[in-house]
Amino acid sequence: MPDSGPTVSVAVGERTLTLSNLDKVLYPATGLTKAGIVDYYARIAPVMLPHLHERPLTLVRYPNGVEAPSFFEKRRPPHTPEWIPSGGELGSVLCEEPATLVWLANLAALELHTHQHRVSAPDLPTAVVLDLDPGPPATVLDCARVALDVRALLERLGLHAAIKTSGSKGLHLAIPIAVGTTDDDGTKGFALALGRILAESAPDRVTTVMAKEQRPGKVFVDWSQNDRHKTTVAPYSLRARPRPTVSTPVAWSEVEAALDAGDAPLLEFEIDAVLARVAEFGDLYAGGLAPAQELPRLG
Repeated sequence: MPDSGPTVSVAVGERTLTLSNLDKVLYPATGLTKAGIVDYYARIAPVMLPHLHERPLTLVRYPNGVEAPSFFEKRRPPHTPEWIPSGGELGSVLCEEPATLVWLANLAALELHTHQHRVSAPDLPTAVVLDLDPGPPATVLDCARVALDVRALLERLGLHAAIKTSGSKGLHLAIPIAVGTTDDDGTKGFALALGRILAESAPDRVTTVMAKEQRPGKVFVDWSQNDRHKTTVAPYSLRARPRPTVSTPVAWSEVEAALDAGDAPLLEFEIDAVLARVAEFGDLYAGGLAPAQELPRLG
């Protein structure tokens, strides 16, 4: 259920929402309160909502902050307002307007994760996703190097990809595809084939093996994120880290610059920086939605 305690009514578009405990600190390391989280999601809505459109959400809720227990919520909560739609196999929340983002923030749903398909076509993914996950002591800079290798390989195939930080340790790439040209087995197979090509050319740096004991010092190309039932953190979603980091779209030139400088913090962003970036650059992840592409055969 929503928090009890002091409440306030706010207007978001045509909706009136009752928000509670806005002074509760959810990120103790920085003092960021629920009010700050609500403000962020309200302001980021214009660029975030297109990436959530018709996608069943998995919520990761931290009712007492990032240092306290959390829980996943895949089904529409029983107290969800009637005006918020639901869909998907589990009847998950669909986020189609700013008021829904604000309502979710009031639930302390700090992280929002999406499937690779839309509810209107559950068997048809809209993109191939590559999750580049560094095995310590590898870092996001090692992921940057692999991401640039992926980009070069995709260019030879006549494909393009958008890139964002995970908001945690790694990087995510999205290769948009023409809906209806393949299913999740096709996208998963394509992602695995890409990963194997990279691992064969740089076995000391890249792996497609899930077993963590085989991943130290290497970047794991997580091809399994393309499974129909898997979700990936959405662009512009907060992460439940000690500081309020965000899964942030970046330009390829920024990936190159960070790698050239050997400066991992160049690929780390918190909410104020993300809002400033959007004001200056717009949605750098828009390429993850369109134009559509058909996947060639590999191998």
